[in-house]
Amino acid sequence: MFGTRNETAMTAENVRRDVRIALKNADGIDPAEWTPRELRHSFVSLLSAHDVPIEHISRLVGHTNTLVTEMVYRKQIRPVMQEGATVMDEIFPLAPEP
Repeated sequence: MFGTRNETAMTAENVRRDVRIALKNADGIDPAEWTPRELRHSFVSLLSAHDVPIEHISRLVGHTNTLVTEMVYRKQIRPVMQEGATVMDEIFPLAPEP
């Protein structure tokens, strides 16, 4: 799909290197800790958390159906059980602002 500057095929290492170069100047991010796979997980999870239909997300990441998108890439990032989250907030209250 994308080629290198030398018009050769991109390898996985080319992509990892370019992602790390792009993240090099981002505050609070260690580029060595990020790979394109983590970015895909984040992309899918954030879109899902904002109510984008899973069918649309699957097409955006190049999947032919929703199964891999749902089972592998989508991570739940909002509380599934609101009641449990409310109780945990009571057990572990935030410290008051100074």
